Amino acid sequence: MNNLVCAHVPYPYLGQHLGIILEQKINPEVFLAGEALDNLVFEELASIADALHASGLRTTIHAPFMDLNPGSPEPLVRQVTARRFEQVLDAAEILKPVVMVFHPGYDRWRYGDSQDIWLGNCIDTFRRVLERAEGIGCTIAVENIFEEEPSTLRGLLDAFDLPNLRHCFDVGHWNLFHKVGMEEWFAQLGPYIAEVHVHDNHGTRDEHLPIGDGDIDFDLFFRLMRQYAPDAVYTIEAHSREKVALAMTRLHKHLGG
Repeated sequence: MNNLVCAHVPYPYLGQHLGIILEQKINPEVFLAGEALDNLVFEELASIADALHASGLRTTIHAPFMDLNPGSPEPLVRQVTARRFEQVLDAAEILKPVVMVFHPGYDRWRYGDSQDIWLGNCIDTFRRVLERAEGIGCTIAVENIFEEEPSTLRGLLDAFDLPNLRHCFDVGHWNLFHKVGMEEWFAQLGPYIAEVHVHDNHGTRDEHLPIGDGDIDFDLFFRLMRQYAPDAVYTIEAHSREKVALAMTRLHKHLGG
């Protein structure tokens, strides 16, 4: 398998560690939080993008998500969310990511029987995102967070039925919140997977451990990936350089590289 493999890098660290990233040929998934977007210097971003592209590296982007919700019933929350999404799309015009990952914001404890309201609002928010993404030439992937089963994500994907709207399967989040097995999840969303976030945990908190340090069945995970999404992007989400290196080594063993 010759998949694109990325590592999660918050934008403030991208410039700081650019030399190491270029030297070690690490494809970054650039996380652009709200504060980073507010302080973004586009000339600096363009310089970083030029260096990455000149080295043959590709990028993905993780959009901001804290306290944002594209399907919120509160109009002001949706306005703020749409504003942040426009800002990250401006950055994407320069970075030219392969995939952009967004949190869809659904949580059954908040929405319950009102998921149709959430879905309608989410469709309105993502319509503009998808229009701009098509011009940039990248895929938008919606990530599972608190979803216990895949029906709301599938509803959003089916509402558009577009090739540039896909799913980012976060196996660590699945392990924390799922009420359906991994095989059932893949049966519903496997063909839509454009990217996966690969990290481990013990099912009690979002530990972001390297593969094999928690209790996720990664033999099953990689078998399902080969079956349903053989060309997906794999992104390591580890929170230290040492854990990134270990996670990368273990991931490449599973990918046969």
